[in-house]
Amino acid sequence: MTVATVDVGAPANPSVAIVPFTDAIYQSCADAPQTRAGCQTLGDVGYRYAIGRLEVTVGQWVAFLNTVDPSGRDRHGLYDPTESSSAWPKYGQIDMSSRAARGRHYSVAYPAWVDKPYGFANFLRAARFANSLDNGRVISRRTIRAGSFAVTLRSVRLSPQTERGMYDMRRPKTTRTKRTGFVVPSQDEWTKAAYYDPSGGGTMSYWKYPTNAGTFGDGTATAPSPTTLRAATGDVTNASTQPLATYHASGKPAPTWCPAQVQPASNCANVNPLGLDASTYAKAYQGSVGTVGQARTTSPWGTLDQGGNVVEWTDTITPSPLGTDKGRVWRRLHGGIANAPAYQLWLSAVGLQPQDNALFTVTYPWLGIRVGIIG
Repeated sequence: MTVATVDVGAPANPSVAIVPFTDAIYQSCADAPQTRAGCQTLGDVGYRYAIGRLEVTVGQWVAFLNTVDPSGRDRHGLYDPTESSSAWPKYGQIDMSSRAARGRHYSVAYPAWVDKPYGFANFLRAARFANSLDNGRVISRRTIRAGSFAVTLRSVRLSPQTERGMYDMRRPKTTRTKRTGFVVPSQDEWTKAAYYDPSGGGTMSYWKYPTNAGTFGDGTATAPSPTTLRAATGDVTNASTQPLATYHASGKPAPTWCPAQVQPASNCANVNPLGLDASTYAKAYQGSVGTVGQARTTSPWGTLDQGGNVVEWTDTITPSPLGTDKGRVWRRLHGGIANAPAYQLWLSAVGLQPQDNALFTVTYPWLGIRVGIIG
């Protein structure tokens, strides 16, 4: 597997304060209004690190599944039939065959899905993916130029070992066990890579969107344009329109596509594993993910698609919003999705979910992963 990363420098950068899902930033929480939503500081990282230039793709996830689960037993809950093309023609990314040869039980549903972001991740799946990379072997490494950014390409032989590594999966509240290696980015690492401008652009050196500086306080007036997707492949067709992100802009059609192999094509509009009627389904499930990187708009550090496509897990543990965790571990997510409006792309759009929410994982096909490297 090839993992492309960009380096994030400027260690010990200043943090910024936000009130979740509000259109403003502050120098500190002392400057922020006192509301029930509270205030958070985020974005400061005291060390250099690397982060994935792209989201983890369906093709990469299938390679991971066949490496760590060659017998197709799925002992660690890495796959659900909901993800199949038969159960969910519009969003099903991966098929599973119990009769396939060892190491070939999992396959990409249709060719167009290979380079789309994997969308059915929970944190436990993300951590096991990081462990497989971390326990694997880097075969080669080279650096290329992508515009003004340096991109490091690592060819990694995945390891079948997923339960130990950067994360000890025996511990529900697992955190990093090593100072170097592959990780699921923390909320601060993820935020800095998406929004912090080392050249001082934006407001207090922070952008409002991962695609452009925007203007805090103007609602969505300076949001990036939404992508349009090729109807049969999900490729981005308006990349010349910049800045650009895959999300559902208010008053405009959601970015959407149906794999060419789905016959009849109406199955994309009707067949779903949730038992929803066509009208309800059409309202709830509109946006589809696009091919990674094709929107072309970069963050200040050269990442792609940190705004839109899929929301991405971080390894940051956060208190339950319910006041009691009842044994559940909650983690932070960030980034917006293809099915949500522009405010989900804001710096202040800090989401959270239980790390193992089984219902969410099988009914929300916009949960993704981006890896990082520390040390």
